[in-house]
Amino acid sequence: MVLVIIVAFLAGVEGILDEFQFHQPLVACTLIGLATGHLGEAIVLGGSLQLIALGWANIGAAVAPDAALASVASAIILVLGGQGVKGIGAAIAIAIPLAVAGLFLTMLVRTISVPIVHIMDAAAKEGKIKTIEFWQWVAICLQGLRIAIPAAALLVIPASQVSGALNAMPAWLTEGMSIGGGMVVAVGYAMVINMMATREVWPFFIIGFVIAALSQLTLIALGSLGVALALIYLKLSKGSGTGNNGGTNTGDPLDDILNDY
Repeated sequence: MVLVIIVAFLAGVEGILDEFQFHQPLVACTLIGLATGHLGEAIVLGGSLQLIALGWANIGAAVAPDAALASVASAIILVLGGQGVKGIGAAIAIAIPLAVAGLFLTMLVRTISVPIVHIMDAAAKEGKIKTIEFWQWVAICLQGLRIAIPAAALLVIPASQVSGALNAMPAWLTEGMSIGGGMVVAVGYAMVINMMATREVWPFFIIGFVIAALSQLTLIALGSLGVALALIYLKLSKGSGTGNNGGTNTGDPLDDILNDY
């Protein structure tokens, strides 16, 4: 329990610092699985949540769902449920509303941080560096407690009750949550593609989509093909200004190839 709470605290802190990435689902779930002896299923859960969280980003005043709380809480529920890999679908489905609910805790902590900022501003005017450092640590610890307290509350719940609640779910509900979790993964990918997509990279998306349908290829093979395509693109980018018989160079290799035709 102590190790899980420490991981939860670090995940909350890293949600602001972004230095060691403890708040990322794959890292947080893996650490909790390592601390509780359920490493295999925790890695699978973290990998699935990581695909969902790819599309979560703070844009302007819009705050993304809380990936740290979703990761920590769903991993704890998975471990307490005792269903192993079979409980991953339900844990993913529970993680999504938890991530949205985590926005309330985020707003609460940030509201509390406002007077702390004013205190630090006043200390800066007086040149009190130690005071500034103290309140900075206080604000960072509040971010950690934002995740550690809900994690401790979940750990207090007896494992038998969590397992009983998960086992009481009808088959249609658990299967539906698994399907819904898979759909959310697709939405996460779509959000990432929507941010990255340009006419230069669309051909590579199409190639990857077609190649991914070949079941004979392993993930290592797909990754190698992706690296090869990236190297080809970089090579074309560097050499796009030579050998085009004096043609115009747009700076994009795909446009240059199309202009040649």
